Amino acid sequence: MAVRGQLPETVILTGAGVSAESGLGTFRDVGGIWSQYALEDVATPEGYARDPELVLSFYNARRANALAATPNPAHDALARLLKAKAGEVVLITQNIDDLHERAGSEGVLHMHGELLRGLCTICGARCDWRQDMHVSDACPSCGGVGGMRPDVVWFGEIPYFLEEIATMLQNCRQFVAIGTSGSVYPAAGFVAEARAHGAETLEINLERSEVSSAFERRILGPASETVPEWVESLLN
Repeated sequence: MAVRGQLPETVILTGAGVSAESGLGTFRDVGGIWSQYALEDVATPEGYARDPELVLSFYNARRANALAATPNPAHDALARLLKAKAGEVVLITQNIDDLHERAGSEGVLHMHGELLRGLCTICGARCDWRQDMHVSDACPSCGGVGGMRPDVVWFGEIPYFLEEIATMLQNCRQFVAIGTSGSVYPAAGFVAEARAHGAETLEINLERSEVSSAFERRILGPASETVPEWVESLLN
């Protein structure tokens, strides 16, 4: 976790590959939850406007899946690293689950939002939300009914913390991407941004990503094995 006002030396970006070994599906899983729906129906503002009940039921299933999952050794190792190098490392994630936090990581930047939080489209308020969400739910802040949605970034929406992340990428000494496909922008462009400003770059992934060639080094293999080994090499 980076200390407020202090720029981190190492920026870590995690993607779906980190949580996959905890049983959470990715876009690319054959037969998984994402393959059963069209993305434009459940992961866009337009889909929510057309059929909010469908969208909310989809995320209710994802929320239940996330709550039933447990952190794996990759989450645990990153939490150890952040604690050991407080102020020197920042963790950014594309994941909307809370497995990093449950492993002990603090100050995680969820650039795509958080599944366990709700957003009111009426007043803009955000709140913790661990239960199922329905169209009939009222906003805890304004009392409005029919405007609650998961506080997640859908396709066509702007990810969170982009200005803060850009500053970090332009000033860090090392950028590490773990478990990312390299297919979703702007995160897929982070390696080029960091490298253009002189940072060392490392990819840790099950297989080479779509932007793997942009990294100077790579470590391939399951995150639950490769991440703990990498963290131990830094700490020892």
